Amino acid sequence: MLHTKSESDITSLDPSSPSRSQKGLVYYVQSPSRDSQDGDKSCSIQATPNFRSPMESPSHPSVGRHSRNSSSSRFSGIFRSHSGRKVHRKRNDKGWPECNVIVEEGKYEGYDDEKKVTRRLQALMALLSFIVLFTILCLIIWGAARPYKAEITVKSLAVNSLYIGQGSDSSGVITKLLTINGSLHLGVHNPATFFGIHVSSTPVNLIFSEIVIATGQLKKYYQQRKSRRTAIVNLEAIKVPLYGAGSSLVVSDTGVFEIPLKLEFVIRSKGEVVGKLVTTKHRRQISCNMTLPSNTTKPIRFRKSSCIYK
Repeated sequence: MLHTKSESDITSLDPSSPSRSQKGLVYYVQSPSRDSQDGDKSCSIQATPNFRSPMESPSHPSVGRHSRNSSSSRFSGIFRSHSGRKVHRKRNDKGWPECNVIVEEGKYEGYDDEKKVTRRLQALMALLSFIVLFTILCLIIWGAARPYKAEITVKSLAVNSLYIGQGSDSSGVITKLLTINGSLHLGVHNPATFFGIHVSSTPVNLIFSEIVIATGQLKKYYQQRKSRRTAIVNLEAIKVPLYGAGSSLVVSDTGVFEIPLKLEFVIRSKGEVVGKLVTTKHRRQISCNMTLPSNTTKPIRFRKSSCIYK
């Protein structure tokens, strides 16, 4: 026969006693936080003791009315946010309210490293492709500009003065001395259609019997595309000793004589097709033979057959 326990006996079984609370396990339930501004986005976790016996369970009649009322008011019904708006919460199959849990994923270092390597590889490939394409383009332009050589023509030699006299060199040797002053006219044609050229020359030598009796230098200049220009080189020599070569010169009683001369020089042209990245260079070696009379006053004209262009 079961004996009915008195209210004092039931009260003595309060789960808050130290002996039983130490033995009970703890489980956690989620309840909405009152401190959050939005009831839909936050929830709190509250520790609730786990009772082993029916006497320790909150559903037992020994639990006070205040405990059940606070439990039911905590999880049932409609929640209110700080703004006063009523918020309906979804419940699971056990009747507990559900809350949205946002899981933040950490950075995957391996994936980031692989992504950086891929970007660097793509940038390197793009750079190499640009260099290759630019090089091919430069080669094409260089090949197209290669045939355009500067055309050089020796036009005339104007002699202002020509004199041969007897004298001595710096060491005191008696020999014939030659003095000459003149100007050489050159025709320069740039046939290139899309770039200009820089024109210069080696020393222009006027040679008599392997002796350089006069020399000059073409001043470097720039010539535009598809243009023609007459370049002038000044030749000058003062009292050049002829030594044994002077014996071959026959001077008449009137002082008139003829002197065989050879003209030698090299014309250089440089075209900047794409700035200084793509350039074309050409050299024309020119050699002309002539006989110069001492009493001439007119410029000596050179025929095309009189000079050799290499």
